[in-house]
Amino acid sequence: MLKGLNPLLSPELLFTLRAMGHGDELAIVDGNYPGLEHARRLVRLDGHHLIPVLDAVLSVLPIDDFVPEAIFRSTVGKDRDALDPVHEDIIACCGRHEPKQPVVPLLGPDFYPRVKAAHTVIQTSEPRLYANVILKKGVIYP
Repeated sequence: MLKGLNPLLSPELLFTLRAMGHGDELAIVDGNYPGLEHARRLVRLDGHHLIPVLDAVLSVLPIDDFVPEAIFRSTVGKDRDALDPVHEDIIACCGRHEPKQPVVPLLGPDFYPRVKAAHTVIQTSEPRLYANVILKKGVIYP
C-alpha cells in the first residue's frame, strides 16, 4: 500500500500506466468483453466494477489535451446516442476528473479495433453491458 494512491491501482497496473507514453490508449472493459482475445497487454482487476477502476485510473493518468477527443465509450448496439445508466456513470466520472473533455461514443466497428490497438486493456468484473471506455494518455506539464 502507498499513501495517496487508490488501492485498486495494483503494482502491475501502476507499472503499465507509468510505462505508457503520450498518445497511448488504455481500454477499461466490462466482465463480458473478450479481453484476452483483444488485448496486446491485459491487466485483470477481477471483483471490481468499471466506475471505481475508471476513477482510480483517472486519479493518476493525464488525459491528452492535444487532440479534441481523448475519451471514448462503447455504444448500445448501433444506437450511437443511447445512454445506458453505465454511460451516464462513465460521463459523470470522467467529468469530475476531466471536465473539458467530451466522452465520445464509438460504434462497435470503430470501438473494437481501437481496443485491439490499445497499449493495455484492463478487464473488470463490471456486470453491466456496454460498459467500456478508452482513454488516451496525455502529458504532465513542467
